[in-house]
Amino acid sequence: MNGAESLVRTLTAQGVDTCFANPGTSEMHFLKALDNPRMRSVLCLFEGVCTGAADGYYRMTDAPASTLLHLGPGLANGLANIHNAKRASSGMINVVGEHSSSHLKHDAPLTSDIEGLARPLSHWVRRVESSRAVAWDVAMAVGKANEYPGRIATLVLPGDTSWQDGGEYVAPPRVRAEVKQPDAARVESIAKVLHSGEPTLLVLAGRATRGRALELAGKLKAATGCRLATQFFCARSERGAGRVALERIPYAVDAALDYLKAFKHIVTVETTEPIAFFSYPDKPSLLKAPCTLVHPLAEIGEDGTAALDMLVQALGATSTQAVLQPRSNMAPPSGGLTPASIAQALAAALPEHCILVDESLTTGRETMSITAGAAPHDCINNMGGSIGYGTPVATGAALACPDRRVFCMVGDGSAMYTIQSLWTQARENLNITTIIFANNSYAILKAEYANMGAGAPSGRALSMIDIDRPRIDWLSMAKSMGVPAVAVDTAQAFYKTMTDSVREPGPRLIEVRL
Repeated sequence: MNGAESLVRTLTAQGVDTCFANPGTSEMHFLKALDNPRMRSVLCLFEGVCTGAADGYYRMTDAPASTLLHLGPGLANGLANIHNAKRASSGMINVVGEHSSSHLKHDAPLTSDIEGLARPLSHWVRRVESSRAVAWDVAMAVGKANEYPGRIATLVLPGDTSWQDGGEYVAPPRVRAEVKQPDAARVESIAKVLHSGEPTLLVLAGRATRGRALELAGKLKAATGCRLATQFFCARSERGAGRVALERIPYAVDAALDYLKAFKHIVTVETTEPIAFFSYPDKPSLLKAPCTLVHPLAEIGEDGTAALDMLVQALGATSTQAVLQPRSNMAPPSGGLTPASIAQALAAALPEHCILVDESLTTGRETMSITAGAAPHDCINNMGGSIGYGTPVATGAALACPDRRVFCMVGDGSAMYTIQSLWTQARENLNITTIIFANNSYAILKAEYANMGAGAPSGRALSMIDIDRPRIDWLSMAKSMGVPAVAVDTAQAFYKTMTDSVREPGPRLIEVRL
C-alpha cells in the first residue's frame, strides 16, 4: 500500500468520507486513491469552492470533510474561505500536495512556503516526512479538526510520500479531544446576576444557537426575563416557528449602540462581547454602554450547552417552559421588489427544515426579522466577512443534508467570486436554489463609503463600485454551468419561482432584478 492509499484509508476509518478536490500533477496518486467506495469525491473548479464547501459541510454535520489542494498556489486560492471557516469554528482537513522531496531543491516554478501560507489560518500544520508516517499524521489531523468547537488542520503531502510504499498498513487509533467544561464559580456568579432582575442580555454563538442549548436559553428567558440575542452574524442558528426566538444585534454601529444601551449586564456564550465589524471615524469599536458589565458564561472553545444547563439548574428553572416563536403565516407579497417584500416572499415560501445561506448583504438586511415566524429552518451567515462564501457553503450544506432544500441568497458582486460553485451543484445534482440579487453594484460599499465619512461616491469612485458596464448575464451564466435559471422583477414572481424550485430536484438559479 502506497502513502496515498494509506491516507484515504485512514481518513475513511476515522470517519471522514467526503473530499472536496481540485487536484494537480503532484496529487495524482492521491487522486487515484480517492477511487474508494467509502469516500465521496467532489470536484470543484476553484479551490475557494473546495474550502467553502468543506465549511458548509461541517456547519451542518459537526464533522470535518477533507479538501485536496494543489501546492501553495492552490492553498492560497482557498485561503479566503478557510478564513471564514476558522471564524465560524468549522473543522476542516486540508491536504495540500507538494513537490517530491528530491525536487524541492531545484526551486521549480510552483515551489512555495506552504507551511508559511497555512499557519495564519490553521490551528495545526504538519508536513508528512515519509510514506510510513502518512496514516499517523492523518489521524492527528482528523483529531485536531474534531476538537471542540472545530479546528483547521493542514497536512502537506509531498509527492514521493504518496507514491512510495508505506509498508504493512496499521490503523492508527482515533484521537479523541476532551471538551473544555465551564467554570462552576463563573456559573454561580452569573446566576446571581440573573436573580438580581437587572436588565440582562444573553449573547449566544457557536453551538449554543441550536439544539438543546437553545432550549435551555429559552428556559432562562422564561424564568428570569433576560433577553436572548446573537451577534449580527451567526455560524448556524435554528430559527422559525416552534423554536426559541433570538434577537439580532444590529450591524450598524449607531443602531447597535442604541440596542445595547438598555442592558446592565451582557452574558456571553461561546462568543465575545459585541464589537463593530469595522472601525469608523469618531465611533467606538466596543458597542456596549460604558456602565454595562460583561460576564463570560462559556468562552470560545468551552461547552456552551453544558454551561447553560448548569445555569438553568443553578436558577431552579429545569421545569420552566420556554416561550416558542409562533407561526407567522405570512401571506405572499405583491408589487415591486424591495427588501421588505423580498423578505416577505421568503417567509411565505421557505419550506420546513430548509437551510438558508445568507450572503445578501444590503438586500437581505430585513430578512431575519420578517422570517422569524417562518417554517422552522436553519440559517447560516458569513462569520469571517471574506466575500465569496455563500455559494460554496451552500454546496457543502446540500451535500451534508441531501434531503433538505438549500436557499442561497447572494448579491451579484459577491456571487462573482465563486460562481464556479454552480457547476459542482449541477454535476452533483444538489437541491440548491441560488438567489442572485442583481443591483449591478457593490451596494454595500456605497453605504460604507458614507459611513466612513467620505460622502456620496461619484465619478471614478462610483465607477469602482458599480458593475453595470457590462451587466452580467446571470441566466446565460447559469445555463453554461448546467443550472436552470429564471429572472424575476416582481415580488409575486419571486415568491412563485421560489416555491416552484422546491418541487423539482437539483439546482436552480433565480435572478432577482432590482
